[in-house]
Amino acid sequence: MVSWRRSASWLSSASRSSLGGAVGGEAKVTPEVDPAARGEEEEVQEVDEERWSRLLPELLTEIVRRVDAGAERWPLRRDVVVCACVCRRWRDAAFSVVRPPLEGGRITFPSSLKQPGPRDAPMRCFIKRDKKKSTFSLHLSLTQAALTDKGKFLLAARRFRQGAHTEYIISYDYDDLHPGSTSYVGKLRSDFLGTKFIIYDSQAPYDGAKPSRSQSSRRFASKQISPQVSGGNYEVGQVTYKFNFLKSRGPRRMQCGIQCPVGHGTASDPSKEKTSTPNSLDLKNKAPRWHEHLQCWCLNFHGRVTVASVKNFQLVATAGSGGPWGVGDEETVILQFGKIEDDAFTMDYRQPLSAFQAFAICLTSFGTKLACE
Repeated sequence: MVSWRRSASWLSSASRSSLGGAVGGEAKVTPEVDPAARGEEEEVQEVDEERWSRLLPELLTEIVRRVDAGAERWPLRRDVVVCACVCRRWRDAAFSVVRPPLEGGRITFPSSLKQPGPRDAPMRCFIKRDKKKSTFSLHLSLTQAALTDKGKFLLAARRFRQGAHTEYIISYDYDDLHPGSTSYVGKLRSDFLGTKFIIYDSQAPYDGAKPSRSQSSRRFASKQISPQVSGGNYEVGQVTYKFNFLKSRGPRRMQCGIQCPVGHGTASDPSKEKTSTPNSLDLKNKAPRWHEHLQCWCLNFHGRVTVASVKNFQLVATAGSGGPWGVGDEETVILQFGKIEDDAFTMDYRQPLSAFQAFAICLTSFGTKLACE
């Protein structure tokens, strides 16, 4: 379960319209607090929590159920998160009422970002890029207007150079994009040519999974800093771009192998989706068609992509790969990514991919790949 300390940004605002004003702000000085006053404040908090926890379980569940039913979209979903932050009993009640994205089609808690997307319709998101800071942020779409949608902030990533390799650190907090932070979600690492990427998750994808032992994939050089935060990186997928030595005409060709859960899990604990063995989903980019009149390669993005770009793609399951999730046909688009303006891209995903996995796959599309184009 994701630590509630990481979800502060989910309560502070329902949206983040830009990447500015995030990293590199002014240093803040915290005033000292008298120990006696702090002790009195903690006692008051304990009394308030005890008072709220005295509600009958049936009444408590009904309250949360009504709040959940009346908050279909963000920013109204903030009220559900507030209920879960009252005390432990309220949190347990919220987790028992709120359905995971696979069933409810909504993202509520930070843990939802590691759970499979909706079954019936794709989850609509968009990615903002800041070239100067080498940062990227993922937002949940709140309206149909992609260019003016401020969105609900979900995840952030920052690109680093590690010798001859490139790494993307993915975090719950845009202000804390470092591998040793408590907001760390996972990372993406590329090879020298930028044609092969490995996706690492901070949480074990299945029971018995072992973290990578390579020095480059270790998260901490010292002992684990928190018992609630995983101290290792678990490989959960690979993305490969095929070489184009003959420089033949056509878009990039990519293949993905992602470990995805088969179970449903709960809104609070995605670990209940874990199995004893990994379940691999193989994806490939959907082949575009050549348009003679326009003299370009075309894909039907259903109005979600408006700018032609080599980065645009749609991923479908390979034959026989998506059986456990009911996405075996090569026409069902599991993930699509495309450009709508210079530094804005749409990202629509569905089960069995999670928001974290979809975001990591889309990050591989950024950057020049001379050997593939």
